[in-house]
Amino acid sequence: MSSDNPAPTGTPHRVSIVVPVYQGEHTLGTLLEQIVPWTEVTLTPGGRPMVVEEVLLVHDNGPDDSARVIRELSTKYPFVAGVWLSRNFGQHPATLAGMASSGGEWIVTLDEDGQHDPAAIGGLLDTALDEGATVVYAKPTNPAPHGALRNAASRGSKWFLSRALAVSDSTDYQSFRLVLGEVGRSLAAYAGSEAYLDVALGWIAGKVTTSPVELREEQGRASGYRLRTLLSHFWRMVLSSGTKGLRMVSLLGVVLATGGFLWAVWVLVSSLFFGNRIPVQGWASTTVILLLGFGAVLFSLGVIAEYVGVAVKTAMGKPPYLIVSDPEAGPLGRTQRYPDLESFRSG
Repeated sequence: MSSDNPAPTGTPHRVSIVVPVYQGEHTLGTLLEQIVPWTEVTLTPGGRPMVVEEVLLVHDNGPDDSARVIRELSTKYPFVAGVWLSRNFGQHPATLAGMASSGGEWIVTLDEDGQHDPAAIGGLLDTALDEGATVVYAKPTNPAPHGALRNAASRGSKWFLSRALAVSDSTDYQSFRLVLGEVGRSLAAYAGSEAYLDVALGWIAGKVTTSPVELREEQGRASGYRLRTLLSHFWRMVLSSGTKGLRMVSLLGVVLATGGFLWAVWVLVSSLFFGNRIPVQGWASTTVILLLGFGAVLFSLGVIAEYVGVAVKTAMGKPPYLIVSDPEAGPLGRTQRYPDLESFRSG
């Protein structure tokens, strides 16, 4: 759409909700009941019209009877559709599959366990429009209902990724997120099987921000994540973050080589001017050789790893660019507020 024909300001923002389903047999019904009020045009807290036009339940082949529930909900609600995966792929691939199948101007991703309140979607949308953001993460105002140990481990791992690997905004990553539709669908089209969803979003998203949201207790079941799953999740995020981890190998080699050189200088100066202070003959030269050798090997591995990193980025599908429509002609340009629904309908 050209800028000469902007979208009408009275058009509600159309939202697609994507729910990856693994063990949702006992929670999906309640979640859908809570979404129903938002399938009619309503106003966000900031006075902007919005409507949930579809809910995509992505069946990730879990151990329970979620498939039956998805079929029943698809029959009961005309706005619900099932997306069926051939096998269990995991939460992030399932989310990408739902994004690829969506048609809304905005995509909202929710967990199946009920801790994400659909009533908070309007706040996420307001934040996106107020700040011109293409991705908005829910920022919990209360501790996640997972227990102190898991919450602490989550904060620690995200801090490490943010500080050591320079993964932007990693401390704000949440599975409750709002994404501009064309960005989410484009991401789903090229992201490789090993790409971490939020890292891949950071490759192409214009502005990424957060919006305060209160998390609820999980309904009906405990979290499906176990220690092994969480470690695998963390490691995938490390590998998807780019070549920062590989560069740390090269940096370690430089540090060891520098230490070996300084140690060699100290041994030489000590031997020439202060007498031989090394109690064991050959120990100093052996240490120098080891430090310099390990440093050279690690530095060389780091250089090789850079080339491997280029291949990894290519394999993960990181694009050189992404073409989108004029933001002013799309949903980001419709910022008009209404005091109530009557004024919206009459205007």
